[in-house]
Amino acid sequence: MEQYFIYDHRLGIQIPDLKKEWEHYSYEEQQDILLKWEKIRGHIPDRIKEFEAIINTKQAQLSSESNFLVSCQLNTEIAELASIINDLWLWYRANQGVSSKVHL
Repeated sequence: MEQYFIYDHRLGIQIPDLKKEWEHYSYEEQQDILLKWEKIRGHIPDRIKEFEAIINTKQAQLSSESNFLVSCQLNTEIAELASIINDLWLWYRANQGVSSKVHL
């Protein structure tokens, strides 16, 4: 099963890594992939919450930071975390229709 997914260190989840067109997988493979993806997808909101908590901490640090260079670094880190959250939401939503096929 793991051959259909790769771990994305930036996002902290496994993402699909399909080597061929969906139709070229057997019905059993498709079902296995969909079930695995549904489990992964279910954890995405938790990952988002984790990153939101880190952002909140960095924003609190930023609000009391007087050093300009440190403020710039915190802003950069916040922007990267926000980008990760955006990417996680894209994965969560982009595969929503495919995940619903699990229940067929």
